[in-house]
Amino acid sequence: MSRTFVALLYSVVLGPGRRVLMADLRALAAELGFAGPRTLLATGNLILAAGARDAAEVEARLEPAFATRFGKRIDIVVRDAAAWPRLVAGCPFPDGDPARVAVRVTREPLTEAAVERLAGYLAPCERVAVVGGDLWVHLPDGFAPSRLPAAITPKRFGVGTFRNWNTVRKIAQALAEPDGRAP
Repeated sequence: MSRTFVALLYSVVLGPGRRVLMADLRALAAELGFAGPRTLLATGNLILAAGARDAAEVEARLEPAFATRFGKRIDIVVRDAAAWPRLVAGCPFPDGDPARVAVRVTREPLTEAAVERLAGYLAPCERVAVVGGDLWVHLPDGFAPSRLPAAITPKRFGVGTFRNWNTVRKIAQALAEPDGRAP
């Protein structure tokens, strides 16, 4: 039985002047036997169907194939699409500017201790929360001036990748559309 998964690439930048084209990412997924691969935006959001037991199995197939095809190893965090509505519903900062609210979708769930470890990096206007194991941030002044994103490294907080609130909702819309495309 096939299930739908959302794969989030940590980066689509392969080096100076080189980016992964979404058509190439879809082609790779199809070659690996994933059904109906489609991408959303040009930032490494891949929706696919697989007969995999779980997200870890999809990650284990995608990551080495990506490294072989594109010459660079990157983390790919995969979620079962059935869990995506919980991610959307869990946004603790729905009142914030959607471009300045983001979630770091993680491979291994975080605990509230992550919030405590970030307290020293927060500006007075910034907010963080862990919901369902994922780290949500609200950076009203944007990501560039904040000290927070640089503090959230894989070494300190495990494998994960940020998506802003706009992208999270667009993925949800794409999953809800019968043809798989966001309106």
